[in-house]
Amino acid sequence: MDCPNQEENKKDCACTYTSCGNRGKCCECIRTHLKRRELPGCCFPPDAERTYDRSFEKFIEVWSK
Repeated sequence: MDCPNQEENKKDCACTYTSCGNRGKCCECIRTHLKRRELPGCCFPPDAERTYDRSFEKFIEVWSK
C-alpha cells in the first residue's frame, strides 16, 4: 500500500529496524504488530526499543517505572 506521508514519517520513525518494509507506513506498521500481539518500536523509549521486545508486557514494564 502506498502512503503519501511515508518519507515524512521516516524522518520521525524511532524504530532501529531500518530494513523493515513498513518503515514510514505507520498504519501498516501498527497493523502488522497488532496481528502479532505486540506494539511498534515507536511506543517504547530508545533503550527498550533496541531490545526488539515489542510485547505488551515489555511496554507495561518500561512505562510503569
